[in-house]
Amino acid sequence: MAPAFPATSSSGSLLSIEALTVDFGGVRVLQGVDLTLARGEALGIVGESGSGKSVTWLAALGLLPKTAMVGGSVRLDGRQLLRAAPADLDRIRGGHVAMIFQDPSSALNPVLRIGRQIGEVLTRHQGVSGSSIRAETKRLFDLVGLPDAARRFDAYPHELSGGQNQRVMIAMALAGKPDVLVADEPTTALDATIQAQILDLLTTIRRETGMALVLISHDLGVVSETCDRIAVMYAGRIVETAPSGSMFANPHHPYTQGLLAALPPFEGALHRLLPIEGQVPDPANMPPGCPFAPRCSQRSNACETAAPQLIATEAGRFSACISGLAAGNRHIRKFSESMHV
Repeated sequence: MAPAFPATSSSGSLLSIEALTVDFGGVRVLQGVDLTLARGEALGIVGESGSGKSVTWLAALGLLPKTAMVGGSVRLDGRQLLRAAPADLDRIRGGHVAMIFQDPSSALNPVLRIGRQIGEVLTRHQGVSGSSIRAETKRLFDLVGLPDAARRFDAYPHELSGGQNQRVMIAMALAGKPDVLVADEPTTALDATIQAQILDLLTTIRRETGMALVLISHDLGVVSETCDRIAVMYAGRIVETAPSGSMFANPHHPYTQGLLAALPPFEGALHRLLPIEGQVPDPANMPPGCPFAPRCSQRSNACETAAPQLIATEAGRFSACISGLAAGNRHIRKFSESMHV
C-alpha cells in the first residue's frame, strides 16, 4: 500500500507518481516510488548508480522497452500517462514534458544538421514551419547562450563541443514549451566550469518560463543550490525527501548522511573522507528487511525484518528508517555551512 502523506499526495500537483513499480524479467527494480512535482518547482533526485533514478522517469514517460512491466500511476495535470495511447504520449512528450539525456553526443542524430533536428520539434509541437523555424531556432540558441547562433543552425553535432551540444539539447527540450523539464545527469560529461554554466542556465530558464525542473544526479553538490526539494533514492526506493536546506543542515536517513560524509568540505581543514562501504544491492538478490542495512553503521536486528516505509519526521520531511531522527555528524554540519544552505 502506498503511504499517504503530503510529500507524495497528488492533490494540487502538476505531476504525481504513485506506487510506481518496474520489473525486468520477473525482477523488481523499482519498488513502489511515490513523488509529486508542483508547478515551477525544482526537484532533485539523487543516489548512487543503480538506485533507480533514471528508470523512474523513463518509466513515467513510457520510454522503457516493451519487456519492462510497469505498474502504478503517473498523472500529469490529472491525465494518466501509464498505459496511455501512443499518439497521446507523442503529444505529451516534448510538448508537456521534455527530457535532457545524459550524453548529448548520443542523443543527437550525427547525420542531421542541428537546425533540422530542432525544427522537427518546433513543427510537431508548436506548428512552426518554413522560414519561421530558423528564426525560432536562433531565438532558442540565444536563450541557452549558444554563441554564433545563426551559424549553428547548419552545423552538425560533431562540429560542436560537449558543452555546446548540451546547450543544443536544452534548446531542443525548450522548443516544445514544456511544463516539466527532466534533466538526467546533464553535466556528467562536462568540466566544472561548463557544469556551473549549465546549472545556472537551467535555473534561469526555470524562473523565466515558470516550468518545473527535475534534476537527476548522483552528486548532492550539484542539486544543493539548484533544487527546492530533494528526494534520495536507494535500491529502487525513496528513502528520504526534504526541502534542500533542511536536507543539508540535518539529514535524517543514514544513507543521506553517508552521501554527505563522503563529500569534501568546500571550506575549512581537510580531513579523511568517510566512504559508504559496499555497493547498492542487486535487485535479484535483495537483502531481507531494509535494503541499506548491510551497509549501515546504525543497523539493528529490527532492520532485517521488514523494509521501513516513509514516515513523517518533521513538517515537510519524510524518511524510511527505523532510527528516524538520527542526527548528522560534525562533518556533515561543516559541509552544510560551507555550502551556505
